[in-house]
Amino acid sequence: MELTHCSMPLMRSRCCRQGGVAASAGTVRMVSALRLMLLIVAAVAAIAPVALAEELPLPNIVVMLADDMGLGDTSAYRDVTGNEPSVQLNTPQMERLARLGVRFTDAHTPSSRCTTTRYSLLTGRYSWRSRLKHWVLFGAQGDPLIERGRPTLATMLKEARYGTYMVGKWHVGLRYRQTDGRPAAGWDDAELAQPLYDSPLDHGFDACWITSRSHGTSGPNAERSSSPDAREPRGKGKAKAAGANNSPRQSVGPGHIHGRRVVDAQPGTKQLREAANAYRLSELGARHSDHAVEMLDRHVAGESTTERPFFLYYASNSNHSPYTPAVRIGDRRVRGGGRSVAGESLGPRADFVYENDVALGRLLDYLRNTPDPRRPGHALLDNTLVIFTSDNGAERLAPASVGPNRSNKGSAYEGGHRVPFIAAWPAGRVGDGDAERPGATNASLIGLQDLFATFAEMTGQALPDLLAGEIGAEDSVSFLKALLGEQLPPRPMFFNDHREAEDPAACALRFDVEGSKSAPELPDGKWKLFCDAGLLRRAAVKPLELYDLDTDSREASDRLAAAELGPLVTRLEDLAWHHRRCGHRLAEQLTAAPVVQFDLASSAAMAGGTDARRKAVSIARGEMQGQHRWRGLAGDLELELTAVSRADKSEAVFAVAADGLGVGRDPGATVESGEGIELRFNRDVLIEWLAMVAGEGQCGGFCIVGDRAPLAIYCVDADVDARDQSGVMSDLGVLKAGQTLRLSADPHLGVEASGRWRLGSISVRVCPAAGK
Repeated sequence: MELTHCSMPLMRSRCCRQGGVAASAGTVRMVSALRLMLLIVAAVAAIAPVALAEELPLPNIVVMLADDMGLGDTSAYRDVTGNEPSVQLNTPQMERLARLGVRFTDAHTPSSRCTTTRYSLLTGRYSWRSRLKHWVLFGAQGDPLIERGRPTLATMLKEARYGTYMVGKWHVGLRYRQTDGRPAAGWDDAELAQPLYDSPLDHGFDACWITSRSHGTSGPNAERSSSPDAREPRGKGKAKAAGANNSPRQSVGPGHIHGRRVVDAQPGTKQLREAANAYRLSELGARHSDHAVEMLDRHVAGESTTERPFFLYYASNSNHSPYTPAVRIGDRRVRGGGRSVAGESLGPRADFVYENDVALGRLLDYLRNTPDPRRPGHALLDNTLVIFTSDNGAERLAPASVGPNRSNKGSAYEGGHRVPFIAAWPAGRVGDGDAERPGATNASLIGLQDLFATFAEMTGQALPDLLAGEIGAEDSVSFLKALLGEQLPPRPMFFNDHREAEDPAACALRFDVEGSKSAPELPDGKWKLFCDAGLLRRAAVKPLELYDLDTDSREASDRLAAAELGPLVTRLEDLAWHHRRCGHRLAEQLTAAPVVQFDLASSAAMAGGTDARRKAVSIARGEMQGQHRWRGLAGDLELELTAVSRADKSEAVFAVAADGLGVGRDPGATVESGEGIELRFNRDVLIEWLAMVAGEGQCGGFCIVGDRAPLAIYCVDADVDARDQSGVMSDLGVLKAGQTLRLSADPHLGVEASGRWRLGSISVRVCPAAGK
């Protein structure tokens, strides 16, 4: 007897952002006719329609994000990876979640590394649209990558009255304070006893208990015995050691952070108190689990929160090296508990991966055993969407971890970004909620950046109106229908950070062709085009490799040189160029919008050279010299540039050099402290990029689009982090007609270095007029 069961709940109507949440801020009326259920008994078939009508509150949401966990690291995907029982780690709780719900086999992280994926997950935006074109944030501070005012999953869900909580690894940047309360420039001037200037609480979370980044570098390890001035040994290509000793000179980080407070900080020193809750690497897994349960307990029992849904972002430190599994989590043993499917011990790494399984199981047990105060007679688990996934592929290149994929963490080949993704929501028909039966499997292409749009659709929140000048979720597409059992249509998707390339800012574009009627010359396949770093740094397309994952899942046969695939390559190049410049959600709306580039330098190569897809407006080098204000025309688009300076300087005028536009009477002047440039357009435009050129100067300063939060300036020819993060300042959103885009060389918080740079070029896309 086979039972087919599929239902599609009708989500409540969307509400406008300005109007808040729809009536009662919390109920989804599931008035859905379940599809006909086919029941075959012996030789008799009976068809019976079943209807369900129930007032269902908005679901709770739990997202558990593992660290560096590959597709082969869980037995829930053993049928996909083909791992033998002797090498396959047994993860019974991940299998349990898969039986309760649905398992995705084509799920991806937007990047092959940590910070970049976490940024995208939280914001619904590719990280390379920010200053971070590849790699991760470095240093004990790591300036915040998410600017104030950018929507996150937490801010969006707070609008729907969710309680929002986080435990675990943050790694998208912090900012400390100095002794006098001002923001700190970095670790050296940080006073750890002061509350943090920027923490998860500034990005939508009501409460958090976190580590700043990977656990081995987040704080001094109290378990490590070493000399008082010991520092972490560093080795090329190796993970850092377990931490630095807790001395006043330690520089690895603050240890535990609770809200805005560094736990056990001592005023005037970087040393932390040697208290019972000192930073111990082998206790982090248990502490994160304990704090997650405590946060949910307080929410469920709280007088002001008991009737509200909750969102928990559980970002595990497991299984990033060093491998430091907890002894126990709850009542379950972890250390020494990782076993293969065949029952054999697999060592410390397996124990650390297994820690994720135990922590997930404890969460599932808590949700199953805790009554839902919003649905008497039901457990929390019934109306909670639980998601388990990872931030990138496995950190080790081993078949048992990466599965049937090429490469691993740090690569844009499949092993770097194809990850486990398992979800269940019994009341919402994401799976059938029966842990005794096999769960569902979906082969739709999804990415972690899509959680934003998916949760927005689930909760009735409208996505930001990008054409109206709002920002947020620029690359996010809802996969709610896939959660409910449908197969999604093809869509372009990027994966970045590729260590195998000469410049690791290279990326890959995936686009599936399935019986295209509009372009019959394109062959069917799951096509993946690799482009060099010019795409992310300068928005210029140069293909490197081409694979068809449909016939070559291991990416072994490069098809780029195949003559018959020329039209396909051209189509993929156009997609890459267009989506890189527009943002995924704007791409369709601005397909025909004209692109105009104003070249303020003598060399158009500064931003990628001549391109047939844009109209370039080159500025004669003498045309602007000595002028305070300049206007340029491209068709009916008018650009107005204004040189500005503080009152204690002489009247600001433009200086035009070979590499761009400065401010000052010296022909070679740069834009320096106290100076800036303002831009205005007579039409709504999408700011695709600003090419800032440091030359002999330095990066620094800020830009402000309209009345948004300031963004740190970076340049096409200078670093902005511990690794090379140079490139055009890209994807700044829509600037409305008459609004000002201000570029300043002054540090926006008053503590960073000032800039000395020139403005080399500006690229915009002209938005359609209202009603067109």
